[in-house]
Amino acid sequence: MAGQKNTRLNISAGLASVAVAATLVALKLWALGLTSSLSVAASLADNALDLMMSLGGLLAILYAARPADEDHAFGHTSVEDLAALAQSVFIAVSGTVIAWAATARLLGLMESRIAAQGQGIAVMGLSVLLTLMLVLWQRRVARRTGSRVVAADSLHYLSDLLPTLGAIGALWASQRFGLAHVDSVVALASAAILLVGSMRIGKGAWDALMDRTADPDLVEAIAAIARDWPGVRGFHDLKTRMAGSRVFVHIHIELDGDQSLRDAHAIGAGLRRKIILTYPQCEVIVHKDVAGES
Repeated sequence: MAGQKNTRLNISAGLASVAVAATLVALKLWALGLTSSLSVAASLADNALDLMMSLGGLLAILYAARPADEDHAFGHTSVEDLAALAQSVFIAVSGTVIAWAATARLLGLMESRIAAQGQGIAVMGLSVLLTLMLVLWQRRVARRTGSRVVAADSLHYLSDLLPTLGAIGALWASQRFGLAHVDSVVALASAAILLVGSMRIGKGAWDALMDRTADPDLVEAIAAIARDWPGVRGFHDLKTRMAGSRVFVHIHIELDGDQSLRDAHAIGAGLRRKIILTYPQCEVIVHKDVAGES
């Protein structure tokens, strides 16, 4: 039940991301035609990538929601990490292109002329409002479900806020003081933010694809549950790995070898249920060993 609810939340976040990205692309395309602002162009390029990656992320969420089958015994959630890794690559490319264009304008290799600043400011202000609403929803969903795709998408849109606010400032400076080069400086700063964000997203996805252990705090919390569980005399070989929004947990518990199989099974099953109820993102396998003989 919890898994189905998490899936619905992830899908809602994916649909919201696609809808907002499409709206922002349309608004900023119109604003670019009016203003010829590089900071607006940078924001537009970023949102165009957002739209493409949001569509890919939504497809990844839908695919990851498929149940385990004969060929994928542990499910399909690793596709979320692949999608997040692809996002990080596209974000890095976007940041590099923006940085090159901004540098070219600052060096005088490209013309820097901005117009219709007032209308551009209005469009970018609306973009800020839409982006904030989306980020707040995505962060709520990511906290509930642990989805890497939703978290990556949220980070990307959050990183969009500063460049968008910068674009508003650049348009205002151009309108009020005629400082056209502020636009290029803001675009260059936006590119730096994108590159830093892409490295963070890429590292998280890479760690999961390489079966890196789960967050140490989560591992310690699971260990504490096992340590205090009635009937468990000890445990060992607590291993975790991540795949998308799922955390796979393997643990060996040490039990009284003279008790019945039914009692031993009840202890292990109870521990498994407790871990899953506490951390719904976990898939748990409990191995039972005789205390003192493991």
